[in-house]
Amino acid sequence: MRRAVGPGVLVLGLLAPFVPLLAWAVAGGYGYPALLPEPSARGARLLATPAVVEAAVTSMLVGIVVAVLATAAGTAAGRALGGHRFRGRGIVAAVLVAPVVVPALATTLGIQVFFVRYGLADTVAGVVLVQLVPAVPYASLVMAAAFARLDPDAEDQARMLGAGPWQRTRHVVAPAVAPAAAVAALFTFLISWSEYILTLLIGGGTVRTLPLVLFAAIGSGDLPAAAALSLALALPPLLLVGFTARRLAGAGPISRDLGPAAMVRP
Repeated sequence: MRRAVGPGVLVLGLLAPFVPLLAWAVAGGYGYPALLPEPSARGARLLATPAVVEAAVTSMLVGIVVAVLATAAGTAAGRALGGHRFRGRGIVAAVLVAPVVVPALATTLGIQVFFVRYGLADTVAGVVLVQLVPAVPYASLVMAAAFARLDPDAEDQARMLGAGPWQRTRHVVAPAVAPAAAVAALFTFLISWSEYILTLLIGGGTVRTLPLVLFAAIGSGDLPAAAALSLALALPPLLLVGFTARRLAGAGPISRDLGPAAMVRP
C-alpha cells in the first residue's frame, strides 16, 4: 500500500499543472466570482482547424525526420566514442557536446547567415538541419554509453566463426544497441517537438509548427486557445514517456545498457 502511495502522489503532482489548462481549454467565459468556467467547445473546434492540423502534421514530420537523422549520426559518433580508445577522444567528445553547453540561440545566430546563403532559410529542410544541432549531442551521449557497455568479445567470436562486417552488425551489434537507439530517437523527437526559438529563426514564420501556433495564441491573449494548444502540445510527449516509463525508470534493459546516460533529459 505504501509503495503505491509514492508513485500516485508523483503522478498527481505531474498532472496538477494540467488542471487549469483543461479548465481554460473548455471555458467559454471564466470571470469573477464564478467558481467554474462556462463550458464551450471552442477549444476543440480550434484544434480541428486546418491551420492547427497543418502545424501539428509539420511538427510530427519534422520530429520524426530529426529523430531518424540524429539517431543515425549519434550511432556513428557513439560507436567511435564508446567503442574505441584513441588520442584526442576527450576533445572530440567536448566538441560534440558543445551545442548542448552553449546556448542554442547564440550558435544559431552564428550559422543563420549560411542558411540564408544556401537557400535553407524559411524551409522545412533548414528547420530540420538546425534542430539537429541540439539533438545530435544527446543521441551521441546515449549511444556512446550503449557502445561502451557492448562486449567486444561477442564481435570477435562472430568474426572467428566467419561472420562478415554486415553479419556482425546485423546479428551482434544491432540487437545489443537497439534499445538505446530507441531511447535516443525518443529523446531527439521530444527535443524537436517542443523546439520554438530555432524553428522561428530559421523557419522565419513560414514553417509553422505547433509551438509557433501556441506562442501566437499566447501573444494574442486568447487564453482558451492557448490552453487547448498547450494540451495538444503536451499530449504526445506524455504518451511517449508514459509508454517507456518502466524502461526509463531503470527496470528494463534500456537503462542497463545506458547506465548513467539514462538520466539525460532533453
